[in-house]
Amino acid sequence: MRKVGVWFIGARGSVATTATIGAAAVRAGVLPAQGCVIESPDFPGGLVPIAGLLFGGHDITEVPLRKRAEQLSKAGVVPAGLPGLLDQDLDAADAEIRPGHVSGDNTQATAAARLADDIADFRDRHRLARVVVVNVSSTEPPAAPRPEFQSLADLEERLAAGDEVLPTSSLYAYAAFRAGCGYVEFTPSTGPVLPALAELAELRAVPYAGRDGKTGETLVKSALAPMFAQRSLGVRSWSGLNLLGGGDGATLADPAARASKALSKDRAVAGILGTPVEGETHIDYVEDLGEWKTAWDHVTFEGFLGVRMSLQFTWQGCDSALAAPLVLDLARLVARAHERGRYGVLADLGFFFKDPLGTDEHALAAQYSRLRAFAEDLAGDAS
Repeated sequence: MRKVGVWFIGARGSVATTATIGAAAVRAGVLPAQGCVIESPDFPGGLVPIAGLLFGGHDITEVPLRKRAEQLSKAGVVPAGLPGLLDQDLDAADAEIRPGHVSGDNTQATAAARLADDIADFRDRHRLARVVVVNVSSTEPPAAPRPEFQSLADLEERLAAGDEVLPTSSLYAYAAFRAGCGYVEFTPSTGPVLPALAELAELRAVPYAGRDGKTGETLVKSALAPMFAQRSLGVRSWSGLNLLGGGDGATLADPAARASKALSKDRAVAGILGTPVEGETHIDYVEDLGEWKTAWDHVTFEGFLGVRMSLQFTWQGCDSALAAPLVLDLARLVARAHERGRYGVLADLGFFFKDPLGTDEHALAAQYSRLRAFAEDLAGDAS
């Protein structure tokens, strides 16, 4: 069986832990791969199966995966008894987690070399043809522009001088590209979007995709907004309130980090409708919600003869359970693209993201059609 490595940034967080134990459960035949898009019966093949995934990663916390899985089980995210049943799988993945980067510990150039070596060592020890690095760590504030972001040569000159110039997510993307690995930016953080890093990805012939996984409210928006456009109903306002618990919610309690998330969540509606719409998304941290989130949206629109109407919807879900199968899909798609010689930004994977890189398409059905065509191309390459 072909093997693909999945290297998580934030490997002991909720999403990575859920993905790791979920993949183990599917491999053991305990549970089906519900929520994995590419496991649909009619989806094009040619991708490594979930059973062919090996997990490792970086994290700055030392809480073992087994303990984290037990916490998620108590929260209702992971079925009761599953962590105990799959403890060997969790321990094996936990043994592959290395210390993440903490700002100030050493220079970014030294850190990048160490992070890249960790990834390469994982690949070499397990004789993996491909490793995909997936960032599921905490959301960062938007990065301020810097001249050295425009050129790889300028960026590496600054790094060699010992300067701290890269956002942490971009440092991990830089290390992944240096190691010759594909990269997925599943958070709203800057990650690989800097021109200097796009240049490095082209130079190393590695693919990347992102950003900000589309798991809840924005998923619904990207399905509903085309309905208004196609029926020629004038949307006048679209406002949303998101209530989040867990680590993601705690991170987004910081106004600077929240700004990154709000920007990506508000792009879909205007992008689909083609005009700015009054209203915005508000994000509040509610500790009592734990691993769960609630989103409430209020839409006003205008129909024939100027009649004013409205739509409201409520979305309640578990973010980790919604995100984990998408992470498994993305790792396999990016690995296959890399295997088939694709590199640079993979705009065809926009279906999975709120703020898709390389494309302005936000309508869910159109994104899915493009994803299927891409998967068919990859499957055809195998013949």
